[in-house]
Amino acid sequence: MSRLTALPATRTAGEPTTKMHVPLLDLKAQYASIRDEVLAAVAEVLESQCCINGPKVAELEEKIAALSGCRFALGVSSGTDAILNCLMSLDICPGDEVITTSFTFFATAGGIVRVGAKPVFVDIDPDTYNIDPALIEAAITEKTKAIIPVHLFGQMADMDPIMEIADRHGLAVIEDAAQSIGSTYKGSKAGSIGTVGCLSFFPSKNLGCAGDGGMIVTNNERLYERMKMMRNHGAGPKYYHKYVGGNFRLDAIQAAILLVKLEYLNDWSEARRRTAAYYNEKFRRTVPRGRTVIKTPFINPDCISVYNQYVIRVPNRDELAAHLRERGIGCEIYYPLPMHLQECFEYLGYRQGDLPESEKAAKEVLAIPVYPELTEQMKEYTSEAITEFYG
Repeated sequence: MSRLTALPATRTAGEPTTKMHVPLLDLKAQYASIRDEVLAAVAEVLESQCCINGPKVAELEEKIAALSGCRFALGVSSGTDAILNCLMSLDICPGDEVITTSFTFFATAGGIVRVGAKPVFVDIDPDTYNIDPALIEAAITEKTKAIIPVHLFGQMADMDPIMEIADRHGLAVIEDAAQSIGSTYKGSKAGSIGTVGCLSFFPSKNLGCAGDGGMIVTNNERLYERMKMMRNHGAGPKYYHKYVGGNFRLDAIQAAILLVKLEYLNDWSEARRRTAAYYNEKFRRTVPRGRTVIKTPFINPDCISVYNQYVIRVPNRDELAAHLRERGIGCEIYYPLPMHLQECFEYLGYRQGDLPESEKAAKEVLAIPVYPELTEQMKEYTSEAITEFYG
């Protein structure tokens, strides 16, 4: 079924006679626009049979480093493994503590636990959904070794106060930039401000491969060399193992696909920003009884977002989601349960109410389609379905 196929449906009052299929993300539409380039790039790797690391990975590393404003970049097997490699290479060990946000994807906290450390969750700024810097210092103890701010939904966290706190206490800063490649804070790119930055190339990301893939960026040469060994079982040279590392290598086919897509990334990011501006204007007009019902994304004036997601905040969120899905419009809740309330972290002792802003956001946020291939008709259909719901 094509993206624009009208679906038959029973009609209710106020509902259009036809429905349009608008997925949350349409990777097939993206692939169709670059199919020949991708197939040629993959064929080149297969002909070379250089399938792990190699020249394609090295070329991608060089270009991602330049894009991120960093001296070094290291291709790895996923965004999750990027975080894990950084933690291992920074000697984060059992008994250590790492401060991070509770309102994030599991990989952020999961990596901390996998090295035996304790995640210490801090609440969010309710406007940006990023970690609230004002709450970090109170969470620091003598066991704290690092801070992991997450640049959520395509917007960087407020990095100046985070770096000031980290410098004052001698802490490493690992930027989880899995959703924010190319975004900026006061002119600096995601991943370039902290000790290291972690990127994800999961297919749904703004720059996504055809499987799992990730990248670490840094300006620290010594740390880069250690992470490079850690990526390959801690070996350097081959068969001589200085560390107990992991198999964190990026395969060349994924790198080749990413090199094709990288040429389009800026245009795709601009298209996302145009769609965000369109939604902002549409929803701005929805003010029944003199109050704003649909809260659109707040972008820090110091930031340029790449809108990995366009997330609205609304009352009756679950009912709205059902309304959109019934009309053929994709949507997703990022995230329905904060990390501090996850079953696997019960041993940490957090309770409902401990991080109220994270808990409130989890009940009110909803992501709607923002991908570059959206047509004007699809954007109009989506925005009207939302404003219709709120009358």
